[in-house]
Amino acid sequence: MKKVRAPSSVLLALLMAGLVVVGSSAQAGMQWKWRDASGAIQYSDRPPPAGTPDKDILTRPTAAVRAAAKAAEAASAASAAATPVAPAASKADPELEARRKKADEEKAAKQKAEEEKIAQQKADNCQRARSYQRTLADGIRIVRTNQKGEREFLDDKARAEETQRNQEAISANCGK
Repeated sequence: MKKVRAPSSVLLALLMAGLVVVGSSAQAGMQWKWRDASGAIQYSDRPPPAGTPDKDILTRPTAAVRAAAKAAEAASAASAAATPVAPAASKADPELEARRKKADEEKAAKQKAEEEKIAQQKADNCQRARSYQRTLADGIRIVRTNQKGEREFLDDKARAEETQRNQEAISANCGK
């Protein structure tokens, strides 16, 4: 003989299934769907960030659910305003923050090393230019090798031009 289930257990099973369906559709009705700045589709029970254009908002929750969500959001915003806000770094992955900080430190160290290298080059150029200026001012005969490989002595006109060019090098490298 077969047992026939009581109608109450069947009714209870149908009622539970109905609640699951209604609950999942209510949950789906609360979902926001939008396209972010990089073009990826985002899903959330909260509205998209401020500044998201209306054309990028693909799905909004129903009006009743939206009103309830706004009320809940206003309540959470009021409680958040009353409590101090933790820095954004605590929300992010600590390992990611550590890597980012290390990369920033390395970048700053490279930049500092490059600045020191440039400062040292300027100091060397300044010292050479001042030394050459003393040589030009002393009146010592200066010999150059021309493009043909011949030696040439600087005459007064060439010495004046060389002095002017050297003064510009001193101004550029010595900061005066």
